[in-house]
Amino acid sequence: MLQLRPGCEHCNRELPPASTDALICSFECTFCRDCVEQHFGNVCPNCGGNLTPRPIRPAQDRRGGNYLGNYPAAKDVVHRPKDLKAHQLLRANIESIGPEHR
Repeated sequence: MLQLRPGCEHCNRELPPASTDALICSFECTFCRDCVEQHFGNVCPNCGGNLTPRPIRPAQDRRGGNYLGNYPAAKDVVHRPKDLKAHQLLRANIESIGPEHR
């Protein structure tokens, strides 16, 4: 079950569960679209994997209790600003490699 973390790990921008600006990697590192586009490209600064739009959990129960009310978003904030110079080096080394080959 995805945690649906409440904010961008880098800039701490709020990313509510229905946000279309939340992007995640396979480890659920969570960043806002602005940070991904301005700083990280398609490279997670933590693992080097790709970043993709976070799915949105339904707000209403439409089928079998699988909704935000039964499975709420995480409340714990993960705010760990990244060293952008270090990320530039990582990104330069791997951004030309497709995520499926990293």
